Amino acid sequence: MAVEELQSIIKRCQILEEQDFKEEDFGLFQLAGQKCIDEGHIDQLLEIIQNEKNKVIIKNMGWNLVGPVVRCLLWNDKEDDKKKYFLMLDLLVKLCNPKELLLGLLELIEEPSGKQISQIILLLLQPLQTVIQNLRNNKSYSVGLALSTLWSQLSLLPVPYTKEQIQTDDYGLCQCCLALIEFTKPFVEEVVNDKENSLENAKLKEELLKFCFKSLKCPLLTAQFLEQTEEAGNDPLRCFASEIIGFLSAIGYSFPKMISNHGRKKRIWNYLEFEEEEDKQLADAMASLAYLVFVQSISIHQLPMVFSPLYLLQFNMAHIEVFLQRTEESVFSKGLDLLENGLLRLEDNSLLHHYLEIKSFLTVPQSLVKIMTLCPIETLRRKGLAMLQLYINKLDSQGKHTLFRCLLNTSNHSGVEAFIIQNIKNQTDLSLKTPSNSKWFTGPQLISLLDLVLLLPEGAETDLLQNSDRIMASLNLLRYLVIKDNEKDNQTGLWTELGKIENNFLKPLHTGLNMSKAHYEAEIKNSQENNQEVQECKNLCSVTVGGEEIPNMPPEMQLKVLHSALYTFDLIESVLARVEELIEIKTKFTSEENIGLK
Repeated sequence: MAVEELQSIIKRCQILEEQDFKEEDFGLFQLAGQKCIDEGHIDQLLEIIQNEKNKVIIKNMGWNLVGPVVRCLLWNDKEDDKKKYFLMLDLLVKLCNPKELLLGLLELIEEPSGKQISQIILLLLQPLQTVIQNLRNNKSYSVGLALSTLWSQLSLLPVPYTKEQIQTDDYGLCQCCLALIEFTKPFVEEVVNDKENSLENAKLKEELLKFCFKSLKCPLLTAQFLEQTEEAGNDPLRCFASEIIGFLSAIGYSFPKMISNHGRKKRIWNYLEFEEEEDKQLADAMASLAYLVFVQSISIHQLPMVFSPLYLLQFNMAHIEVFLQRTEESVFSKGLDLLENGLLRLEDNSLLHHYLEIKSFLTVPQSLVKIMTLCPIETLRRKGLAMLQLYINKLDSQGKHTLFRCLLNTSNHSGVEAFIIQNIKNQTDLSLKTPSNSKWFTGPQLISLLDLVLLLPEGAETDLLQNSDRIMASLNLLRYLVIKDNEKDNQTGLWTELGKIENNFLKPLHTGLNMSKAHYEAEIKNSQENNQEVQECKNLCSVTVGGEEIPNMPPEMQLKVLHSALYTFDLIESVLARVEELIEIKTKFTSEENIGLK
């Protein structure tokens, strides 16, 4: 019945001119064709499509059958039927109006979700390529539309993270990436082979360039790569990245050229006008590209040797900043790797302080502080700490001094401040041993740092437990200065500022310790008195430590925390007493020496 119905429609349309086909005819043709497919009349439908007399009808109306045929290919498991459906799809792609067929195929690609996305993309990429190549006009627009649609769907798929996920490729992203390379190659070759540099060629190049940068952002920005061993050659995402970089080079935008034009973005993108969101995408893409080249060594051989390590670091710092501002572990860990790659190329103390005038050279260490203090993964926190220390090592003395001031003012974290104070101590020690290098960590310049270090932020009311790391580091620095620098020499300037240090740091610290110890001793006494009563009631206690209440704490654990706090205060008090003892000995010795001289 369905076949007869379709033949009746075709018979009526055969006597009409192409321009006389009505909208009603298209609808009837589609319904009858769908019925033929649903009822399994595949052979008869194939005969109708292959009939030369129906050529004009199939050209104008046949694209309506593509959707039903594609759905049968996806859901029909019978191999014999699949062969016929593949033949039918191939015929429709060759015979139908390319413009209508293009839109139909793209609509089909946009329909699915989940794992079906990769299935339909892998099925339709070859037909889509054929259709675009059959178009006579506006090929660049069609290529851009197709690549944009494909990328939008691929960006919905989860990016595999582990080696096992890459190998199993459950959602088909890796397969699609490799298939997409084959889809794009003919259009890249068309750009390369067009020696006339026509307007259409320029438009096609623009679409390919946008696709490459979209791909660098997704999936390559978040993608993890297999280690650079023999297995790496089988890594589909690495292959995809390599091909994308190759496409950029082929159409005239090689990575060395981008580095050479660093700071002159508008000259590189002279015919691309990026909106604000697209500009952010470009920043992500460029960061991804820098990581692939410098860390993954993809196309690294293309880089000329003329670029100095400092120039390359300056080029990469903005990209490192992009990575470190993200929250995804797979992304900001790449920033740490890229930073390490750049810093290891430099000699210690060779990064001049002038570079800190560039925004990214200050924001990157501040981002490292956030990773050190907020990242939930210990290995990355340790890596952030190691990178900050490496960064400090590469700065010259003035640069170190500037960075220390910045981080002391912005970190708001006792552990980080203790780390900076330890570095100040190390630099001061080096300066005292090397007089020629003494300017920034002796005398007035050192005092400007000590003004930030040797004080309690809230005086005697400062939470000593929460700030214990910073306070211990400050006391150790002060003890070192008292031991190493004599009042007579006063190389560090400490002895001139001793009165201020006592008023701003030592005296408030004494008062704070007395208040804190009294408070915690009272808490311990109360806890011990109430312990039996709490156990009988089978209740849990709460305790406030460092300004924060820790609820549901068993009494015995509460006592341990309180005793631990007291131990910390005793330790601070012990170091404080030793510092004051050393100050007294040094000042007494100087006084006696002065009397002896008189």
